[in-house]
Amino acid sequence: MQVFREKQPLIQAIQKIKSEGKSIGLVPTMGALHEGHLSLVKNAQKDSDQVVVSIFVNPTQFDNPEDLEKYPRNLEKDLELLENELSNIWVFTPTANELYGETISSQNFDFEGLESVMEGEYRTGHFDGVGTVVKHLFEAVTPDKAFFGEKDFQQLQIIRKLTEKTGLPVEIIGCPILREESGLARSSRNERLSSQNRKEAAFIYETLKDANQLFGTESADYVVNWVENKFQNNQFLKLEYFEIADSETLKKINQKEKGKQYRAFIAAYADDIRLIDNIALDN
Repeated sequence: MQVFREKQPLIQAIQKIKSEGKSIGLVPTMGALHEGHLSLVKNAQKDSDQVVVSIFVNPTQFDNPEDLEKYPRNLEKDLELLENELSNIWVFTPTANELYGETISSQNFDFEGLESVMEGEYRTGHFDGVGTVVKHLFEAVTPDKAFFGEKDFQQLQIIRKLTEKTGLPVEIIGCPILREESGLARSSRNERLSSQNRKEAAFIYETLKDANQLFGTESADYVVNWVENKFQNNQFLKLEYFEIADSETLKKINQKEKGKQYRAFIAAYADDIRLIDNIALDN
């Protein structure tokens, strides 16, 4: 495993690989790695000759400074996990100045409304920060393919729109959500949950599955109201939003249409820890 902390040595190594006709796969992460990240890397290994894993806690995508400060960081543990579980990985761990330059700020993007719903509604400037850091990573690593988890499905759609808007020649691959035994979507934030809250947070996925069943026979409004009522009776979790949206446009739906694909999206708090999840809906 090679670790690069500066862009230039990484760029030179990638140029050499590409000159040999080999492909590059990128897995962007913010560290605090877990089995979900490893599954992304394994998918990338199947589909690329050389995999680069970036580990960088991006300051521009946090609208809450306290959330940024509390975000789990343990680079030594992350590198040990990658080295023990995977082979032939390159790791890119830049500082903010190395990646951004002297000015650490977000570029403004027009994602055609994808950025203004759900996460964008509750996290001001979040997706400008995501778009900016991913653009910097794509320009440095020049991957042929980049791999993202479907847990952050809105982010996945926004990054697809980013490549379309910027013309960056990267194929975006969405990978299935990896879950804990309880059904809770794997997330770095899970490590901050108390044992009680971690157990109770399984309610999120159970509710999504029930909502999927209801969606087969009931209207979207009925399902949304049903979920909101379920959370009102839960003493451990506070619902921030539950929405049913078109999978492509992410717009809320009024009524189902044949031939369209829909997803249910949820965000909830366990104490001060924010958890998100989503599920494709049977139509």
